[in-house]
Amino acid sequence: MKPWAPVTAAVLFVTACATQQTEEPASEPPAEDVAAAPQVEPPVKGRPAAKPERGPAVRLAEFEMLLADFERLRRLPSAELAREQEAARQAFNQSRSELARVRLAMALAVPGSPPGEELRALELLDPVIKNPSAALHGIAFLMAAYIQEQRRLFAHIQGLQQNNQGLQQNVQALQQNVQGLQQKLDALRTLERSLTERREPAPKRK
Repeated sequence: MKPWAPVTAAVLFVTACATQQTEEPASEPPAEDVAAAPQVEPPVKGRPAAKPERGPAVRLAEFEMLLADFERLRRLPSAELAREQEAARQAFNQSRSELARVRLAMALAVPGSPPGEELRALELLDPVIKNPSAALHGIAFLMAAYIQEQRRLFAHIQGLQQNNQGLQQNVQALQQNVQGLQQKLDALRTLERSLTERREPAPKRK
């Protein structure tokens, strides 16, 4: 099972639920409610117009693009990955957009990145995670969980390696002790043979 498969499944599930809610037909309000509804004021000159909310289709396209990009980055050698990370960093510094932020975090979270980059990725994802209304809140949350799990596994592997090194040192110490005991045993056997030969009477001369 690919390590990013749970992230993909969770993202598609969240997006499907949002799409289903969007497709439900809205009930028509009563006539008196329509009459009493406040009139929308036309945009005033000089006032910036409100940005239209992005629909589920746009968010799903961004999710798919990010996941495909993450899969592509995982296959790059170290030199190309470093160039991709630098390009993502420059894009984020220029736009400061939510999409560029999440993409930079994903690029830094790819296995094989320099030590400490996963902490920078978590810092980048933190503002998006703390904002439930953010368009990429879900995928940022899943990516942060992925990074934390990778850190936990890495720490576990390091602990196992340290334990293995300790066991190897213990085995080497035991082997040295066994060799020392064997040398002492050989010396005792040699001494025993020497004492036995001295105790045996010398053969009589004819």
